[in-house]
Amino acid sequence: MTVGIIGGGQLGRMMALAGYPLGLEFLFLDRSNDTPAAAVAPTLVGEFTDRRLLRELARRSEVLTFDWENISLESVQALGRRTHVAPPLAALAMSQDRISEKKLFEKLGIPTTRYAAVDSAAALGRALRRVGLPGVLKTRRLGYDGKGQAIVRSAEDAAAAWSALGGVPLIYEEFVAFDYEVSIIGARSRHGEVAIYPLNRNLHRDGILRLTLAPWSAPALQRAASRHLRRVLEHFRYEGVLNIEFFVHRGRLLANETAPRVHNSGHWTIEGAATSQFENHLRAILGLPLGATRARGHAAMINLIGEMPSRERWLGERELHWHDYGKSARPGRKLGHITVLGNTARERDAAAKRLLAAIDPRSLREWRSRTR
Repeated sequence: MTVGIIGGGQLGRMMALAGYPLGLEFLFLDRSNDTPAAAVAPTLVGEFTDRRLLRELARRSEVLTFDWENISLESVQALGRRTHVAPPLAALAMSQDRISEKKLFEKLGIPTTRYAAVDSAAALGRALRRVGLPGVLKTRRLGYDGKGQAIVRSAEDAAAAWSALGGVPLIYEEFVAFDYEVSIIGARSRHGEVAIYPLNRNLHRDGILRLTLAPWSAPALQRAASRHLRRVLEHFRYEGVLNIEFFVHRGRLLANETAPRVHNSGHWTIEGAATSQFENHLRAILGLPLGATRARGHAAMINLIGEMPSRERWLGERELHWHDYGKSARPGRKLGHITVLGNTARERDAAAKRLLAAIDPRSLREWRSRTR
C-alpha cells in the first residue's frame, strides 16, 4: 500500500519513517530530488502544479496527503473525486487564508483575536480605528515562520508595513501581550475515531518555534483546547492530524492559527508518546485504528536552526534523541531537532535549559523571561 505525499520536507520524511514499520510504501512529489524525504523514498520531481505528475502520484497511491499547506488547491482539486485526498481540501483551503480561518473560529465559538481584512491603504486606516493599536499586519496567504508580517505600533509603522506588504490581501489583527503559547494536536480517522495528544507549551523566537514542552500540565486549558479541536475536526469530517495554536492570555485561550497536517510542535511524540503524530496521521488517512496518545514521561523538543551543533557533544546524554533532516545549513532554516525525556517536568526542564544554554542561549533567555 503506497501513500503519496505532496512535499518532500522533513515532515514528509518523518511520515515515511513512521509508516515503514506498518508495511507502507511512499512516493513523494517535490520540486527537487535534494529533499529530506528523497533520502528515504522515491520522488517525482516537478512543480506542485504539474497536473501530469499529480495524476501519476494519484495513480500510484492509495491516498494522497501533504506535508505543508501552501500547495495548489486548484491543481489537487483537478484530480477529481476518484482520488482520495486527506486531510480534506476544505480544511486545506481554510488554512490557506487567515480571514477564512478567523471566520471559522468565530462560527465554531472558538475565541480568537480581533481582526479586519485589509486590501487598501484606506482599509488599513479603518482597521486601525476598529481594532486599535498595537496590532500585526499579515499576509492572508503563504505566511509561515514569522514571514509576511509586521508589528504596527503607530501610524508611521502602519505606513511602512503597508509599503512592505501591500499589493496582496492582508489581515490586521490586534497585538496580544500573551503570557505564553500552547498548541493542541489530534487525529480523526476516516471512521470518526478521535485521539488527542496532551497539550504542548511552545516558545517562538523571531517567528520560529524554538522549544516545545509536553505534556504541559494545565487541566483547564487542556479541556478547553481539546473541545475547540474536536469542533474543527467534526466540522470538516476531518481525516488526519490537525493542530491549533493558541495564545494564553490571562488564563484564557485565544486561537491563533491552524495547521491541517503534522506539526513541528508535535515532534516530541516520536519518542515521547505511545504513538507518534506521524503514525497516527497515516493510520487516520488509511482508515486504520488510531494509536494511544498518552505521554511517556515528560518531553522537551528543541529545534536546531541555521546550523547543526556537534553530535559528539550530546549523543551521550541520557534519553536524548537526535534528528538530522539532511539539509544544508542556512540562516533561519530548520535543520533538525533534539528531543530529551525526563521522568518529571523538573528533570525535563533542567535538561532543556542545559541544552539551550549551549545551543540557543537567546531562546533560553526568552523562556526565562516568560516564566518570571
